[in-house]
Amino acid sequence: MKLFYAIMLFILGSVLASFYGVLSTRGPIGESIVKPRSHCNKCKRVLHFYELIPILSYIFLGGQCRSCKTKLPIYEPISEIMLGLAFSLSYLYYGVSYEFFMALVLSSLALNIFISDFKYMIILDSPLVVSSILILIIRFIYQGYRGLLVSLGSGIFLFLLMLFIGFLGKKLFKRDALGGGDIKLSFVIGLSLASLSMPYVSYALIALIFSTFLALPYSFFSLSSEISREVPYGPFLISATCFVFVFLEKFSYLVNLFTI
Repeated sequence: MKLFYAIMLFILGSVLASFYGVLSTRGPIGESIVKPRSHCNKCKRVLHFYELIPILSYIFLGGQCRSCKTKLPIYEPISEIMLGLAFSLSYLYYGVSYEFFMALVLSSLALNIFISDFKYMIILDSPLVVSSILILIIRFIYQGYRGLLVSLGSGIFLFLLMLFIGFLGKKLFKRDALGGGDIKLSFVIGLSLASLSMPYVSYALIALIFSTFLALPYSFFSLSSEISREVPYGPFLISATCFVFVFLEKFSYLVNLFTI
């Protein structure tokens, strides 16, 4: 039965990944996620239902449009597989628990941010709002009012901290040091990594610091190759958040360093 649930969650994750792909590619350019119907971006042919099956359609079509033979984005089946695995492995690892539901929310948010920020340098508000609401609901169900308040305090603290860093960076460098989406994302990070047993901003601060190290190699490559003068920071922020969340217990030593 456990394997059956894991398979069902894999299917759910892959279906949601397909939807998130539409949301994250249409949303930043102001297109509706409902109209027009899914179509080939080059020849504009409307896709049939059997061309929209996650993972399988890409394989059966050979990775190209059936009409004009244009190559389909490889990130689509990869994202569907990755989110499907994230959902099923979260269940197998955590069972039905607080950590399981949080993992579903964070992995879904991560996929949305990876697609929209790398493609358009934009983090949509809607995934952030929905994720925040879901996290607060999960906190309340499993940790009561205290967990809810601690989570809110952590989110507000990290949001204000990032807002200050962005303000300071703009004063020093005469340009935006942080995007508005990154600052809003910090609120969700604070909500996610708040801890009842430890000072509640410490894990979020570790994720923030860790994200800068994750972003450094990409930043050096991007700037040195002159691909872009701007670096999408959101994917590194959410990656660090997911990493810290999964290995939360392993970071207890670092948290103690912050609280000495």
